[in-house]
Formats: sequence, structure tokens, C-alpha cells
Amino acid sequence: MSKPPVYSVVAPVYNEAETIPEFIARTTAVMKKMGEPWELVIVDDGSKDRTSKIIQQHAAKDKHIHPLLFARNFGHQIAVTAGMDHALGQAVILIDGDLQDPPEVIPELIANWRDGYEVVYAVRRQRKGESFFKRFTASAFYRLINRITEIDIPLDAGDFRLMDRRVVDVLNQMREHHRFLRGMSAWVGFRQVGVPYDRAARFAGETHYTLGRMIRLALTAITGFSFFPLQLATYLGFISAGIALLAIPVVVYLRLVGSAAFFGQATTLIAVLFFGGAQLISLGILGEYIGRLYDEARGRPLYILRQPPEEPKKGK
Repeated sequence: MSKPPVYSVVAPVYNEAETIPEFIARTTAVMKKMGEPWELVIVDDGSKDRTSKIIQQHAAKDKHIHPLLFARNFGHQIAVTAGMDHALGQAVILIDGDLQDPPEVIPELIANWRDGYEVVYAVRRQRKGESFFKRFTASAFYRLINRITEIDIPLDAGDFRLMDRRVVDVLNQMREHHRFLRGMSAWVGFRQVGVPYDRAARFAGETHYTLGRMIRLALTAITGFSFFPLQLATYLGFISAGIALLAIPVVVYLRLVGSAAFFGQATTLIAVLFFGGAQLISLGILGEYIGRLYDEARGRPLYILRQPPEEPKKGK
């Protein structure tokens, strides 16, 4: 009977047929040097190219590789969650399969884990191959989320990290559908430390994290860890009411002195548009939170596998 793995490397992939062979080769080379049992859990998030076939071919040749194939595209955060569900190692390493996060950084994460840290997150020192717009928006987002939440989410740290088994077990109990794992891992606490690294450009292909997906992830992070948008709606209501209260005596005075500034329908239309806009913004914010409550209440599974894993593992 083979020994259980000490390290589980979890890699979500989507349409990475050009990259996955190189990723497997580099990751395998790194993990072999660690001298302890390991596994590589690759989660195919419903790829439409040959990614799943390539993963299965490598898995047939290497017992360390365990593929999880989704029935459709469920999203990056859900793919990472599925890998965590099925990972058996005492240390679980999350890494993207596009080689922007170099596998060669993994030994440094493990060294910090051996020193007693339970969450070791990689901090992006440089971001090669990314546009100024993406770097700017990412930096702004991390600083915004830190200001409006009560938890300390590390700046410029993505999902590339190592987590102790105790941390993973806690996260696996948290089954919310709208997931922001870097925030969740900060929320659970434990001893945490950052490791700086230089993020590489993509090995091949183009990024699958479009602007729309980044915005959705940002909304998930904000609504999942902050009530500030709801409070903002309240502030907006007070500001609108304050403007109205201040405007009433001004309008009355100007009417009494015969000023033509407030005659006609223009001011009425402006007031209606202003207050109507404030109400719609507030309703939209409420809708975001209510929609997320509805998703949780339905109780649907987070993901569906196209076929069961080759070996029985814990998880869904």
C-alpha cells in the first residue's frame, strides 16, 4: 500500500492544451526533489480543447497525477474548491496551470510551512506580461477590499499559496457558492506569512480572466466580506434627504422673491431623476445580496464531475 501524500498540488485549468504538458513536467520535477510522497490534482474546468485528454494521458503514465473533469465550466474558484475537496496531503498547494505562478516557488512555500506557518501565500512582486490597466485595477481592488472589510486580506496575493491540512479542512466546511478563496483563507486565521515572487507571463495562449470575470470576482469579494455597499445605500439616502431638506427653504425663498430660477418643470425633473437614481442604486445593491442568498438557499452542488475520480477520495 502506497503512503498517503504529504503534499497535494491543486491546479485548476481551462483550455490549456498548449501549456499543460510543460506545467506537468515542471511541477513534477520540483515535487520529485522534495523527497516525500506527493500528488498533483488537476481540475479541468470544462475545457473545450484537448486539455482533458492530455491530462488523462499523463495520468495514465504517472500515478501521482489525479484528474478531476468537470461536466461544464463552473469557474476558477469552484475548480480550486473541487481540488481541495479531493486533496489528501498534509500541505495543499494551490497554483494556476498557466505557468504564471512558477512551480519553482513551491519549495520556498514548503520551507515556511515546515517553520510552523499554516498559510503561506505568494505575494506578487512583479507581474510580467500584464497590461497597465490590469495591474492598476488589481492593485486598486486589493486596497479597496482592505479598506471596506474587517479582515486583513494580503495585498497583491492571489490564490497561489500553501495551506496546512487543518486550514483546508475548515475551508472545506464552508460551502458558499460565491467564493473568494483568498479572502476565505484570510478569514479563518491561523499563522500566516507571505513569500514574494515574480509572476511570469503566460507560457502560451491568452488569459481566460476577462474583464467581466474580474468584475464578477470583485463583486463576490465585496459582497462576501463587507456590508459597506448596503451602508453606502443608507449614506446615499441620508445625503439625498439632506439635500432635499436644504433645498426646500431655498426654493420657497426664491419663489417668494419672484426669482425665475426655479419656475417650470426643469427643477422637478432634476429632483425626480436624482432621487429615482438613488433609489435604483439602493435597489440594485439589495438585489446583489438577495440574489446571493437565493443561490445559497437552493442548495445546489458546487460542481458536477463528468466522471468519478479513479480512486475514491473524500469530497462531494
